[in-house]
Amino acid sequence: QVQLVESGGGLVLAGGSLRLSCVASGGTFSTYGMGWFRQAPGKEREFVAAISWSGGRTNYADSVKGRYTISRDNAKNTVYLQMNSLKPEDTAVYYCAVDPTSRLQKYDYWGQGTQVTVSS
Repeated sequence: QVQLVESGGGLVLAGGSLRLSCVASGGTFSTYGMGWFRQAPGKEREFVAAISWSGGRTNYADSVKGRYTISRDNAKNTVYLQMNSLKPEDTAVYYCAVDPTSRLQKYDYWGQGTQVTVSS
């Protein structure tokens, strides 16, 4: 069983930056694909970014391309999401997730989420 704990959320002004972290335990982190998703109030959860086990492949939602960067440190069992030029529409609960196959398609384990609020 894989456990994921996100941190780094908070309240920030539009145009500001935040870095989210997600620490994994209970599995073989260095072999997993990792993803970040978000869910805004009244909306469905949506994909934000993903990274392969080695970090050699990344995917981003069009809405965050050029502003967000996903990275990982396999020695620390941690995946990061650097968020720059934040907009009010980025406000959501952000979740990290594990894809054990690293195909970046199906995510089996999820964290509890961290709130990001961007004020205008």
